[in-house]
Amino acid sequence: MRQRSACLSSCPRGHYGKRSPHISICARCKEDCAFCFSENFCTRCHPGNFLFRGKCGNSCPKGLTANTALRECTECPVGCEVCVTRDVCVRCRADLYFLHGRCHLTCPSGSEPDAQLMQCIPQVHSEVGEWTEWGPCIRKRSMRAYRREEETRTQQVLQSQSVYGDRCPRVSEIRKCVINKRHSPSGS
Repeated sequence: MRQRSACLSSCPRGHYGKRSPHISICARCKEDCAFCFSENFCTRCHPGNFLFRGKCGNSCPKGLTANTALRECTECPVGCEVCVTRDVCVRCRADLYFLHGRCHLTCPSGSEPDAQLMQCIPQVHSEVGEWTEWGPCIRKRSMRAYRREEETRTQQVLQSQSVYGDRCPRVSEIRKCVINKRHSPSGS
């Protein structure tokens, strides 16, 4: 290849080899190309431009992301409108839910949909504390002839569930009990 009357084994950066039957020369790549294969086919773009199908542009088509490290347009994952790499999405199509850089038609197990934000959020299950000690045995008023005594114990709700989370188990229990009657001493 010839450039400025010198013979070269390859063309310098920013140039490509142009051969003809009479002469081979190094021609300059287009202005937005850092490297090129031919006049109309870039292989690397200058900073601020992104390579897509042999052309350099300052933005990428929809469904592709501008990879600044490689200076090229990269395909986004399926259902993704904006991504940072071919595996990590940052905005999904309007009909899909977003979770951990991916788009989902339905939220996976362990998460639930937030329809307002179109995101999958962690599912929260209810949590309760330890049972309290059984309360005092109390006589319950009854219309019946016999009396019933009951004692109660409870658990404190530590965490309420999210919309699709598991509900709290029972937080109070009642069981029958017997009141120990003290006999008054007799006068004999």
